[in-house]
Formats: sequence, structure tokens, C-alpha cells
Amino acid sequence: MAALWELGSASVREVQERLPERRRPAYTTVQTIVYRLEEKGAVRRVKKVGNAHVFEPVVTRRAAVRRLFDELLGFFGGSPRTLMAQLVEGGHLTLEDLREAEEVLERLESEGTASEESRAVGGRPKAAGRKAAEKGRRR
Repeated sequence: MAALWELGSASVREVQERLPERRRPAYTTVQTIVYRLEEKGAVRRVKKVGNAHVFEPVVTRRAAVRRLFDELLGFFGGSPRTLMAQLVEGGHLTLEDLREAEEVLERLESEGTASEESRAVGGRPKAAGRKAAEKGRRR
């Protein structure tokens, strides 16, 4: 999908050639994946050039990421807290990452676009109270 998102449209061969040479799968493997993506409605054939079909993505990268994230969240019982705890415990999420996420959430809240779920996660205190709470944790 990444190759199709980058190229806009491509043949199976063009998709295969975008993959890293060191670990590049066989043409038939890529073809099978593209055909399965077509069956699932993620890509569509737009034309035929010679014997090659040209495909384009139907699903946007953003929609695919959201769906994947929703599925991942499902593995954690739908709990963002549990997912984040696992990311922290596994060393995949740093304090800087959390601060950046907090900034994004604050921006979304100020724009009025944060979802009810994101506002409710953890019952976050407002900025002044949160900073005081952080100081208390550091001591």
C-alpha cells in the first residue's frame, strides 16, 4: 500500500520494484497481495498496459492507519491506557513522546476537534493543575 500511496497508481512490477532489494519478495507474492487488496476493496484496477494491470489505492493512508490503530486497540480491550502502558514498559514510548501527544491533545481541545474519548482518557487535569501534579511526581 505504501508504494501505491507514494506512486498514486502502479503495476504489480512497479510496486515490487519499490520494495527494498535486500528483502524484496517475488513478483508473484506481490501480485497475490495486490489482488487480495483488490478483493478487499483497498485498491482498484484503473487500466491495462500491455499485459500489466495498473492499480490505484482506494483507501487513504489516514483511513488505513485509523483502522489498524482501532484493531490494535482492540487487542488491549479498547483501552488506550493499557496500550500506552505497554508502549512505555516496552521502551517504545518516551517522556518526550508523551509530551508531544499532550501538545497535540491540547491543540485539538483548543480547536474543539478532540473526541470525547480523547478528552476523557485519564480525566486529564487542565494545564495549571497538570503542571503542579508533574512537579509533585518529580519529588
